[in-house]
Amino acid sequence: MCYDDNARPPLPPGADGQAHGEDLVLAAADGNRFAAYLARPSQPNGAQIVIYPDVRGLHQFYKELALRFAEVGVTALAIDYFGRTAGLTARNDEFDFWPHVQQLQFPALLADAKAALAHLESGKPTFVVGFCLGGSVALMSSTQNLGLTGAIGFYAGLSRQLAGSDGTVLDESVKVRNPFLGLFGGADQGIPVEQVHTLDENLDKAGVEHQIVIYEGAPHSFFDRRATDYAEASADAWTKMLAFIQKHNA
Repeated sequence: MCYDDNARPPLPPGADGQAHGEDLVLAAADGNRFAAYLARPSQPNGAQIVIYPDVRGLHQFYKELALRFAEVGVTALAIDYFGRTAGLTARNDEFDFWPHVQQLQFPALLADAKAALAHLESGKPTFVVGFCLGGSVALMSSTQNLGLTGAIGFYAGLSRQLAGSDGTVLDESVKVRNPFLGLFGGADQGIPVEQVHTLDENLDKAGVEHQIVIYEGAPHSFFDRRATDYAEASADAWTKMLAFIQKHNA
């Protein structure tokens, strides 16, 4: 599990704007209804981002992350994965997520992602960011023709294979179509550094602009306001994310 109910995203630099958030229910093309959370900035900078959560789905960490993005001018929409199997129930610490994770299908995830992207404004620079499972989904989304401006992945599971896909995330990364920023912990027990280096090589083969950052000594889920030992890594991750978005926000 990446984040429990008490986890909170670190504060981004320059977050002096106001934001308004609201719970939504979106519908995919196959009729699936799923929970989402939209945060709108008082002073939008034109960029927008879809947030892919970790294995627990849309819980409080990601709603607050959406607000943090909006406070720096980025419209943010966080989505849940489990509408098909768990409905619109709460995603708190009591939610037994593993049975639902095991039923996830990549085509269904894509259908939900397309619904989320369609809910945002067309014609504006649009990004995705994901954490753990969501980082994997961000990479896999980047292999599809979704019109993404760029993608960001925190500790993306690279050996994971989503049901209905052609290979592991690492295998499929040679098909990435858009700029990618990957952020990893050097002490992540579940993602060997060797795999991260292979990802870098695969993105070279894909011919896309990319940056892979490994924070030495940082564990999985280091991006947490409570993880004071890794506050410097978290601050740098925010700086790199916002620089990535600003560079492509044209």
